[in-house]
Amino acid sequence: MTHWTVLPVVLPAMLGAIIVLATRFHLSLARVFSMAGTLALLVLALGLFWRASDGTISLYQLGDWAAPFGIVLVADRLSTLMVLLTALLAVPVVLYAIGSGWDARGRHFHALFQFQLMGIMGAFLTGDAFNLFVFFEILLIASYGLMIHAGGSARLRAGTQYVLYNLLGSTLFLFALGTIYAETGTLNMADLAVRVAAIDPDASAGIRVASVLLLAVFAIKAAILPLHFWLPGSYAEAPAPVAALFAIMTKVGAYGIIRFYTLVFPPELSLTNGLFDTWLLPAALLTLAIGMIGVLGAREVGRLVAFSAVGSMGMMLIAVAAFTPQGIAAALYYAVHSTFAAAVLFLVVDLVRERRGEVAGRLDPTNPMQGGAMVAGAYFVGAIIMCGLPPLSGFLGKLLVMDAVRDVAWFGWAWAVILASSLVAIVGFSRGGSEIFWKSHEVAIGHPGEETEAGERNVADPAAPPAVMQMVAIGLLIAASVAATVFAGPLQRTLMATSDQLFAPEPYISTVMETPGKTITHGYESAEGDAPPTPDEEH
Repeated sequence: MTHWTVLPVVLPAMLGAIIVLATRFHLSLARVFSMAGTLALLVLALGLFWRASDGTISLYQLGDWAAPFGIVLVADRLSTLMVLLTALLAVPVVLYAIGSGWDARGRHFHALFQFQLMGIMGAFLTGDAFNLFVFFEILLIASYGLMIHAGGSARLRAGTQYVLYNLLGSTLFLFALGTIYAETGTLNMADLAVRVAAIDPDASAGIRVASVLLLAVFAIKAAILPLHFWLPGSYAEAPAPVAALFAIMTKVGAYGIIRFYTLVFPPELSLTNGLFDTWLLPAALLTLAIGMIGVLGAREVGRLVAFSAVGSMGMMLIAVAAFTPQGIAAALYYAVHSTFAAAVLFLVVDLVRERRGEVAGRLDPTNPMQGGAMVAGAYFVGAIIMCGLPPLSGFLGKLLVMDAVRDVAWFGWAWAVILASSLVAIVGFSRGGSEIFWKSHEVAIGHPGEETEAGERNVADPAAPPAVMQMVAIGLLIAASVAATVFAGPLQRTLMATSDQLFAPEPYISTVMETPGKTITHGYESAEGDAPPTPDEEH
């Protein structure tokens, strides 16, 4: 058993504690520890991803207790992909927080940031349903502290709303876990796959309820309509580096859907028949439509980007709802693309707000901004990526999603909503950009001496470029999106291999349960000729 698998969880946990205890009065030291730790996390993530790239599934047993009695971490292609995506996002976010001074505007930013990374990494690596709940709670606690970083009544209100909705999700999660344990006697995911497959369909009411509750829990985390109301206000009011990091948070909910409904409730299982076409698909289509309508109707640039994040989750889950290997691969590509795109735009929003004075991020053309050319360029590229215009990753992501749903019965509805929402997004982002970067300068040129009610001239000072570290952070995220475009072929082959591994869970189950000599049929491991035991017999 190698200890590398647990390090992405242990490293940020230890760093968070060290920063709280030893460097809380020394911001420069906290920055050094946080930046160095995040870079080390990226190296670890690359190593785990490389090790899993040939199909290897690594198992870590805490305390050397075997499943299903012990807590296990499992590093397969999907979990290491999400760990790497989180690490790639975290590095420029920390860089931006330092360069912009956001980390100095409140207490314990870097400690909370590391604990947040701990929760995200643990959620992706855990092989136990209850510990997924535990890591969700770590995420909630750390993210609430980050949400209200630097204070302010609007941020406090948004943070309270964020916590209330996520506590609702946590409560439903506990109900689901209690029901699952009552029906199966286990919460280890691999063991659940074995036991759920052995349940008699005529006595499956309890596990059916649990599967629906789990889908509702992950829908809240992923901000799927009608459970998306917490996201626009929360993300729009969050500090910029926090909102950028939160771009991966909704992907945790999508990850939960993909993991549980390929492993524990696979598509061939009669218990979950109709769950995706009946419930998930309409919700995903409505989420995409409402998200992009929100982009068009937004009156503040932060909410514009937040609604685009809602819409991007709808797009991703349309591919998930197809529930085929090609659909899951397309969804994973879209997850990579949308994470970087949303992070770019949230950081650009911060640059807009800090340079526009009283009007801040409002879509109001009365105040031009300093350093407008560089910020406008970053907004322009970010909008192209998010709207799905060629030639960048958003365009490829939408093509992959549309191709993935081409052979399903409802592809006409999906294509219509995707194409129409893309047009709406283009109009919304174009309107926002023209209000901030174009019309504001026209107003300033047309009325150079006009004063605002506060007695201040509405002409900005001579252009001053943003801090170098801020633009480097945004540039790194744009470069990641460009890389996802340039290397789309190899990346898509990797994602198809990831999807194929998900739809053939036997190696995952045998690795976790340490039964390489047995065969597995529909998730049940047995010696040849044995019949699957019922849950009561196993108890």
